[in-house]
Amino acid sequence: MFTGIVEEAGHVEQIRAGKRSTELTIRAPKIGPSLRVGNSVAVNGACLTVVGTRRGVLRFDVLNETLRRTNLQFARTGSLVNLERPLRADARLDGHFVLGHVDGRGTVRRWERVGKDYVLEVAAPVAVMRYIVEKGSVAVDGISLTVAGVGRGWFCIWIIPHTRAVTNLQARRAGDVVNLEADILGKYVDQLLRGRRARR
Repeated sequence: MFTGIVEEAGHVEQIRAGKRSTELTIRAPKIGPSLRVGNSVAVNGACLTVVGTRRGVLRFDVLNETLRRTNLQFARTGSLVNLERPLRADARLDGHFVLGHVDGRGTVRRWERVGKDYVLEVAAPVAVMRYIVEKGSVAVDGISLTVAGVGRGWFCIWIIPHTRAVTNLQARRAGDVVNLEADILGKYVDQLLRGRRARR
């Protein structure tokens, strides 16, 4: 489980495609030295397992199914990816509960500076939009963010300069694909209500 508070924007160093998985190597000088083989890390919001580590460089085996469902399929050498270690049981929850299970991919519709801050608009699939509510939480590339507005098939978020500076948002452009994870609370409530309606 994660919080959506990105600890580091790592750089992709190498990508090697295989038959069943893709080897993804990421330079993470801040959090890399603290990680060991078998640890979990959220990479752009997708929970991956460390299979190798050396001097702040992390190696992951990304299954083809994970590539198909996430924007990691578009990663290239030099790409910035958001990194977060799992939530510790005794730590503060500064963001919201993020599981690292990507619900779908969205597309950046608008990403520009407005005054001192930035506005981000994301077009999202119906399967994700059903859980998006104004003032609710959503994880975009693993970043815990608050929804500022909702339209038909899209939502809007205001971003402070700090968040842009410490995440991969600094490299984002309109048209880019982002990973989306809706708030788990909304998904549980929806499932409970569906079950109740089905029994009537």
